[in-house]
Amino acid sequence: MANGNRAAPVVHGFPHLDTVRSAITALYRRLSPDGLRSYATSVPPADAALADDDDLHLGARRVARSLVRHLRLPDARVVVGFRTMEHAASVELTAGPEYFVELNDRFRTHRRDVGAALAHEITHVLLHRLGLAFPGTRANEILTDTTTAYLGAGWLLLDAFRQDAVSRQKLGYLTPEEFGYVLAKRALAFGEDPAPWFTSPQAYTAYTEGRARALAELRGPPLADAGWAGRRRYARDRRHARAHPDTARRTEAGYVFEASGEGLRVSFACPTCHQRIRAPVRGRVGVRCGLCRTVLECDT
Repeated sequence: MANGNRAAPVVHGFPHLDTVRSAITALYRRLSPDGLRSYATSVPPADAALADDDDLHLGARRVARSLVRHLRLPDARVVVGFRTMEHAASVELTAGPEYFVELNDRFRTHRRDVGAALAHEITHVLLHRLGLAFPGTRANEILTDTTTAYLGAGWLLLDAFRQDAVSRQKLGYLTPEEFGYVLAKRALAFGEDPAPWFTSPQAYTAYTEGRARALAELRGPPLADAGWAGRRRYARDRRHARAHPDTARRTEAGYVFEASGEGLRVSFACPTCHQRIRAPVRGRVGVRCGLCRTVLECDT
């Protein structure tokens, strides 16, 4: 896991959004909608808390075991160690039956974030067992952060983001707003709002910004709830597609008009899982995503 450099500014915004969306699609393909719904309840704060008077190693193992259970991994002993290291944490990816996780020595005194570091590393174990990976270290770490958040343990990672006049801390590879985006996507899919659990005001702000981005995806054409400006742009692009049916091109909004034997069709990303959906251009229609099974009201 990346260990935020306290001398460097925290990157904000949505620079990894394409990879994040691909990660969400990959989760739906690998685990199925029913499999993902088994993670609809997040890790509760009490299961990830490590008090100052807890024995460090016993407490860390207790938190790790709760994360292993939450992520539906086979029950096994989790060995948690602490050492001086460049990164925040690392995990030994073996076939088991034990999991070996090492945390940066600074977590000896920053106990409130032990759960966040363990959540990321134990998600690495889950992805390893699922055989799910992206090419390249950075893309694979973004997959891990996204999975941790979407499966209900990543709110801990966002809550570890804190910043004041003299210090800053951020864990993981996603920006704070990207963590907020994934958590909002999860909240929209499963109806669970993580906002009451945030102890960091910076985390709450990042969540609201990510949520705004996620909600905007529910108001993009050809969805029926698209705003006036989006509908006007869509109508203009549709006229162009009808006048030039052999020149399919992706628009700025991400939808693509394509000519077919049955007439003009439009393809766009599902706002839940980001799988591409194709629908006939014939006005008001209900469209069901073949991957996540979400039914969308569209005006094509």
